[in-house]
Amino acid sequence: MKSSSSPRRYCAIRLPFLASNRLRRRPNAPHSGLPAETPLVIVEKAKGAIAIAAPDAAAIDLGLAPGLSLAEARARLSDLVVAEHDPAADDALVEAIADWCDRYTPLVARHGARGLMLDITGVAHLFKGEAALLDDLLTRLDGLGLTAFGAIAGAPATARALARSPRRTVVEPGREASAVRPLPISALGLDPARLQALARAGLKTVGDLIDRPRAPLAARFGADCVERLERLAGILEHPISPRRPVPAALAERIFFQPIAHADDIAATLARLAADVASLLETRGEGGRSFEASFYRVDGDVRRITVATARPNRAPKAIARLFHEKLDALSDPLDAGFGFDLIRLGAFRTEPFVAAQASLDGHALDDEAVADLVDRLGARFGPERVLGFVPEDTHIPERRTRMVPVFTLGAEERLNWDEMPAAGEPPLRPLSLFDPPEPVEALGEVPDGPPLSFRWRRVLHQVARAEGPERIAPEWWRDGGPDRDYFRVEDRKGARFWLYREGFYAADRPQPRWFLHGLFA
Repeated sequence: MKSSSSPRRYCAIRLPFLASNRLRRRPNAPHSGLPAETPLVIVEKAKGAIAIAAPDAAAIDLGLAPGLSLAEARARLSDLVVAEHDPAADDALVEAIADWCDRYTPLVARHGARGLMLDITGVAHLFKGEAALLDDLLTRLDGLGLTAFGAIAGAPATARALARSPRRTVVEPGREASAVRPLPISALGLDPARLQALARAGLKTVGDLIDRPRAPLAARFGADCVERLERLAGILEHPISPRRPVPAALAERIFFQPIAHADDIAATLARLAADVASLLETRGEGGRSFEASFYRVDGDVRRITVATARPNRAPKAIARLFHEKLDALSDPLDAGFGFDLIRLGAFRTEPFVAAQASLDGHALDDEAVADLVDRLGARFGPERVLGFVPEDTHIPERRTRMVPVFTLGAEERLNWDEMPAAGEPPLRPLSLFDPPEPVEALGEVPDGPPLSFRWRRVLHQVARAEGPERIAPEWWRDGGPDRDYFRVEDRKGARFWLYREGFYAADRPQPRWFLHGLFA
């Protein structure tokens, strides 16, 4: 049933001549200069024959309809213009129109091959009312060369059914049942057999069904017939599924005089970043993913996304990331005849914890690293900025895992808590060899450190050594011998991390030595 909260409002858009509009509006295309009165049909192969898939308005006026064979259509109209059906191109155009409709609301859903549904709850006042919003939307689409029908109602099914007519209809809240009474029963979307059964029973309009008891209708024509009827009448609630996520914080600027200059765009992004940051501060959050949307006057929409390694709500930092991203685009931002709307949203947010200043400057260092990571992500792409996170194992080569930095959540950190104290040498080298490199070593018997070793044909005399540190294998994974690790320094001051497998004994094979890493 309907929710008791504030009623939702929906705007349905139908594109009855999508395919022919697409062909006619393409610049320098074979059909771009075709007069509107010249009939154009889109055809496809069906059941071994070429049939009409989508006639344009002129073809419909002359009696052509979907399903009619091309041979029969040509027999009727000798000047018929024919084009092949391209579903992928039609779908891409609907996606582009849906992107464009985001200027009215972020809640836009696809419906079928030629329909859109917009949840406009709470936004109509920005356009001076629902009727003005609908007029603005349909007039703009017409200016883009697209024929569109539209209707607004309190239920998606109601708006969708009324949008099949070229009449622009706005149904007052609570009047959905009255609005759909005159519609034919085909508005229910039932299969042909049940539509024929309804017609034989003398039920030809939606109004013939609305006042009838539901149980007999369900028993005779199916439960889904009643469900569709109640959705159509606005009795049964059926929310839409928006095609894109809704931002947690959103700000926008509308321009009556479109802007195209880079400085104006940068200044707008800076102001929007400040607005979004203020909204995030109110929520106690910071953004991890921000998206700027640029709406051109010709209907094209471009979206630019940046990500941050940690929650961020510093306006200057956010604006700088977009500046970095715009500079690095392989396909530069093309303003065309200008942008009449620019929007900035925070799509991924997390609780914001302000950095605490410390006497040793670690907080400042962390902020500087995070800022560098963010800028690298903006310039090279977030998927190309990787970091090491610790793993719960004591095997050195498995101790870390490399992941994209921007996929880490608030509970995961790139910072490592087990760091040596200031002035203390590190326990592990910064760089490891994978796999470890074999060396020839002379060691103290039976399990002492190496006295010298040869690596890559160079002999190193050991001046200092510390160890052994025994690391046993993970028996549940691959077994293997124990490793005895030594931190050694040669006479030239270079420091190495070596390990020995086995130990010296008369009844055992010679132990093997490996170089696993280098200390800085």
